[in-house]
This record gives sequence, C-alpha cells and structure tokens, in this order.
Amino acid sequence: MEISAITESYYNSKNDYFPGIFCASMNVRAFGVTVLIPLYSLVFIIGVIGNVLVVLVLIQHKRLRSMTSIYLLNLAISDLVFLFTLPFWIDYILKGDWVFGDGMCKFLTGFYYLGLYSDMFFITLLTIDRYLAIVHAVFALRARTVTFGIITSIITWVLAILVSTPCLYFFRAQLEFTYHTCRADLPQESLKHFLRFQALTMNLLGLILPLLAMIFCYTRIISVLHRRPNKKKSKAMRLIFVITLLFFLLWTPYYLAAFASAFDDFLFTRGCERSQQLDLALMVTEAIAYTHCCVNPVIYVFVGERFRKYLRQLFQRHVIIPLAKWLPFFSVERTQRANSISPSTGENELSAGL
Repeated sequence: MEISAITESYYNSKNDYFPGIFCASMNVRAFGVTVLIPLYSLVFIIGVIGNVLVVLVLIQHKRLRSMTSIYLLNLAISDLVFLFTLPFWIDYILKGDWVFGDGMCKFLTGFYYLGLYSDMFFITLLTIDRYLAIVHAVFALRARTVTFGIITSIITWVLAILVSTPCLYFFRAQLEFTYHTCRADLPQESLKHFLRFQALTMNLLGLILPLLAMIFCYTRIISVLHRRPNKKKSKAMRLIFVITLLFFLLWTPYYLAAFASAFDDFLFTRGCERSQQLDLALMVTEAIAYTHCCVNPVIYVFVGERFRKYLRQLFQRHVIIPLAKWLPFFSVERTQRANSISPSTGENELSAGL
C-alpha cells in the first residue's frame, strides 16, 4: 500500500516481528490513504499541465533554442517521466494491492529511478552551463551550442537508463497472502544488501557528487559576478540557482531517510517504534520529494519574465485568436498585435529569457 515499489521494498526488508510484539504499520498505511492520495492527485494535475506548457513554450519559440533550452526541455521531460508513474502508485495506495502485473512493476520502477536520476543530472548540467557562460565566457561561445547540448543530453539519458537498469531485473510483482506487491524479489539478507547499494548509489549520484559540483560552480560564479557585475548574467543565474536549491531542499530528506532505513541495523537500536518511525519518515519525505515535479513550472512563472511573455503568446495564439473568430467581443486585430511582439535583442539564451 506504499507510494512506490522502492519504498515498499524498504518496508519489506525489515522484520516486522519483535519479541512478543507484532509491529503493525496500520497507522502509516492509514496516513498514506488519507493524505497521500489527495496530495499526489494534485501534484499529478499541476505537474502534467505545468511541464507540458513548458515543453510547448520551448518547442514553439525558435529563439529559445540554445544549449540551456535543450537542458530545460529535458528537465521538463524528466519530470513528466516521473509523473507518468504517479497514477499507478496512487492506485496501489488506494487498493493495497498491485493489480498491474509483473511487467508494469518492472517498467514503472525503472521509470521512477530514470526520472529521479535524469532530473538530478540535468540540474547539474544546467549549473555547469551557467558556470561556463559566466566564468569561461570566451570558451562558452564555441562550446555552448545546440549540437553539444543534444549530445550531452543523449549521454545523460543513457547514463540515467544504465543506473536504473537493476530495477528491471530485481523488481517484480509478488503474491503475499491474499494481495500482490511490487518490490525487489530477493531473499531477506540479499534484499538488505541490494537496498543498501541502492541507497548509497542514490546518495552518491543524486546528492553528494552534484552538491560538490554545484558548490564549486556557484562559488566561482559568485566570485566572477562580484568582481564584474553583470545584470543579465545575474538574472540568468538566479533562475538556475532557484531550481537547484529547491531540488535539494525537496529531495535531500528522502535520500537521507532511504539511507537511514537501509542501514537501520547499524544506525539504530532495533524496535517496533523505531521501525514505524522510519516507515513514516520514508513515506513523508517521499511525498515531499514528489512535489518537486510540479515546482519548476511555478518557478518559471514567478522568476522568468520572458517565460510569462511566451506563455501569454502561446495562450493568445492557440486559445484567444481561435475564440475571437467565434465570439464577437474578442478583438482579433488587437489580439494578433499583442501576439506579434518582436523578439528582444541582447543575450539570446533561454536562461535569460526565462
């Protein structure tokens, strides 16, 4: 009845029986039903609408086709990959039974990890892109091309797929008593070792290495901007910095909770109460992490000036103008005039544009 096969596996890696006590997790499961279903339904709706709009804006406006725009496009696709799995986990919570079969268990768990790693990788690439544009501006003129952006994006997706591949092999649907689960199918001890490996991989690739890269990049960026103030570059960096900061704020608690749950035998004294606390921590932090999927479009609206302009143009072109042909109180000429704003001069980058 958990939100994902990964969290399900963490729960099942523990022995729920302690001397004289059956360690039930009904309170944790009740929380999942009453709180997570409305929350994840909202995240799914906002996330899909927001990220689809981001993709449409990026594809429709040719002047936004830069290396940065390629990374932001892939970041939105990464969020959509993650969101694709959400209705299935909602159904899993609601029914307490995995009804989608073995193939979908493997596929959706793989997508979970694919979305997780690709999201982090593209945020790291965006930070490096800002670093090159500001710290090594001359080199960036040659290196920061659309072609290079596409090549690095393909490599990034391949790496994310490779890291996610173990799930396709180990995760499967299983019959337990009268219900089915979707989790890693391994003996108890092997399952613990596998989850420890996964927790270490997540924390290394998804937290520690990107964090070190970002600390280095932003330290150099701030140093350069302090010596040579540049309003446009500062504006461009602000958007990427907010995206990066929110990613870490929303995902770090889950990474740490997964690590604590995987290594609970070493970190904590065994007990029923401790087990329930870890289960609840996993569920709550995973819920916080999932909200990240709908955060980036909201950031673009509030932080990105040009994104709001292009969103208005998109809405005018595909909604207002068609309506104006049928409804007399809409002025077609005025709408078309508003829609034909000339592209601004200056730095032709999406990051500055957003």
